[in-house]
Formats: sequence, C-alpha cells, structure tokens
Amino acid sequence: MGPASTVWLIARREIDARLRTRSFVVSTVAAIVALVGLVLMQSTLFSSVERSRVGLAGQAAAIATPLVAQAGARGIDVDTTTVPDVPTGEAMVDAGELDVLVSGAPAALRVVVREALDNDIRQVLTSLVREQVLRAELAAVEDLDPDRVLTTVADATIDVHTMTTPDPARDQRMAVALIVIALLYMALLFYGTMVAQGVVEEKASRVVEVLLATVRPWQLLMGKVIGLGLVGLAQFAAIGGAGLLLALTTGVLAIPSAAIGTLVWGLVWYLLGFLFYATVFAAAGSLVSRQEETSAVLLPITMVLVVAFVLGFGLLSRSPSGTATTVLSLVPPLSPVMMPGRIALGVAPLWQIGLAMTMTLAAVAGLAWLGARVYTRAALSTGPRMRLRDAVRVQR
Repeated sequence: MGPASTVWLIARREIDARLRTRSFVVSTVAAIVALVGLVLMQSTLFSSVERSRVGLAGQAAAIATPLVAQAGARGIDVDTTTVPDVPTGEAMVDAGELDVLVSGAPAALRVVVREALDNDIRQVLTSLVREQVLRAELAAVEDLDPDRVLTTVADATIDVHTMTTPDPARDQRMAVALIVIALLYMALLFYGTMVAQGVVEEKASRVVEVLLATVRPWQLLMGKVIGLGLVGLAQFAAIGGAGLLLALTTGVLAIPSAAIGTLVWGLVWYLLGFLFYATVFAAAGSLVSRQEETSAVLLPITMVLVVAFVLGFGLLSRSPSGTATTVLSLVPPLSPVMMPGRIALGVAPLWQIGLAMTMTLAAVAGLAWLGARVYTRAALSTGPRMRLRDAVRVQR
C-alpha cells in the first residue's frame, strides 16, 4: 500500500469513528440551535454603542470639552484627538484611525467621515453648533427678535462630507463577519484539541505502538489531521448552511450573494486554519503521556487562538480597513480567523487574500515538517513529559 493510500486509510478510520458518535450529532445540533438564537437576536447583539474617536482640527479644538460632556450626557463615549491639519485628519479617517474629523469654526463645523456619520454624534455636534449660533445672536443683537433668533438657530447645522459611498448593508455584513469569526474560532479550537486528545489517548493505551509497527509516524499524523479536518469541515458546513438558510428565509440578511460567498470563504479558511493548528496540536499532544497533562501543553496554542478571536472581534468592529487590522490579518496564526471577517466586510482586496493564503500555506508546510519531526520522536516516549527541544534535537 502506497503512502497516500495509507494516509487515506487512517483518515477514513478517524472519519468513521467520529461521525458515528452521539457526541458529534449532539454538538452539531447544539451549535445550530445556538446559531439560530444568535441570528434571531442579531439586531440586538450588534446594536450596542461603541466608543467614537473624534479628531479636532483648527478652531474646532475649542469644542473638545463640551463635546465630551454633551456626548456623555447622552450615554455616548467619545475620545477626542487634536490633529495638526485637515489633510492629516482626513488621512487618519481613511485609514480607520479616526471615526470623525471635525474642523472649522464652532458655529460652522465641517465634519468628515468615511461612510456615514453616527446619528448620535450628529445630534451632539448639531447641538453644539446651534448653541454657538445662539450665543452669537444674543451677543450681537440689542433689540432681540425671538422669532428671528429661533429661526436662525434652527437653520444652523453641520456640514457633513463622506469619503466613500455608504454601504446600506454594512451592519448585516458586520453581523455575518463576527458570526464567521466565532464559528471559526470554536471549530479550530474544538477539533484541534480533539486531535491532541486522540494522540494522548493512543499513547496512554499503547495503541500507537501497534499502529507504528505497520505505518510511519508522519503517515499516522497526517491521517489523523486529514480525517478530523474533514469531520470538522462537514460540521462547519452544516452549521453555517443552517444559519445561512435561516437568515435568508427570515429576512435577517438581505445580501444572499455576500452571505454565501462568506460561507464559502469560511470553509476555505477553516481548512487552512485547521491544517495550521491541528499539526501543532498533534505535535504538542505527543509530548505527554497522560490526559491530565494535556491542558498545560496545549495552553500556549489555545492562547494564540484566543488572541486571534479577541483581535478579530475588536479590530473588525472598530477599524476593518486600518493598518493594524490589515497587517495582523496577513499573519498566519491570526489570518485563519481575521481574514474571513475582512472578506465578509468587503474590505480585503484579492492581493491581500492571496498573500495571506500563500503565507499560511508556507507556514503549514513548515509546521508539518516540524510537527512530524516532533511526533516521530515523542509518539513512542513514555513517562514524564518530553521537552520540545529534546523532541526536535537532531540525533547523533
């Protein structure tokens, strides 16, 4: 039997063993039910007010204190930053470093935003302009005409400029992006941990000694990774498909093409992410011989996934096109979680997607070589936990 046939035989064993278990069915149904609840509550979960970053240029710097005070009175969190000039501020808005740029005299404010001005911020700024106009009218008029003053104040407003055409479906895209990030995080963590636990179980029961008598270590490793990866892919597709169908039939999503494309990209990035993480999980699991030691050896890998998840939620909801978000989404440990979210939001150009995939595949190749080396040295070791440097050390 050739190497490819051997790997596929091991993969089929893993697929048959996992798909027929009650836990697989229960976890799939539970995940679908949770996703249904998340879709139905989508408008509530993603409607919370975020902290707004407002840049002030020129004379507008004078409104910093009253802006923060009035926004706070309305329950809005605002961070103000003084920028040297309007072009610099506009560049910061375009890069996602600022949400709003305000310039001009306090009685005639000019506002620049990337897509659309938040309605609460609009009301606060309009209120400040009208307050300044009222003060000027009261100071300049001796014979006060109340009707004229009220008309003048009512006509005072802010001058809003957008840098791009607003996307009416942005909130829906954001909801889809965050759901995909959450699903990818859970799938990669769950099935990666399952790979490691399977390796430890085989070591503890001495089954691995029987298997390695007939197959090579790298074949056993790749077979387990591929088999569990396909099981996870089937579950991810079932959960994502059910959520997508529900969202479209209930009218929660009005952008079916974008949602379907996001699901397809999510499946692609799940495969890339699983190949990246599962090899590391398997190698880490081979370092220990008891299930009690598994959590400790997997903690560093788990923390990387947690960081990817937290950064994905935080950066994508605040600055999906920002420099930090763009750079981090290209880094292989983070790209399987962050890049699908940027794709869902429509802010990732093809060259960035291609670069992220290329870098991830290169990292997968390197980790597969290193993971196979660690697994080969550690799979048959018993007793205390083997140190990583001992597992990768070249035998002389």
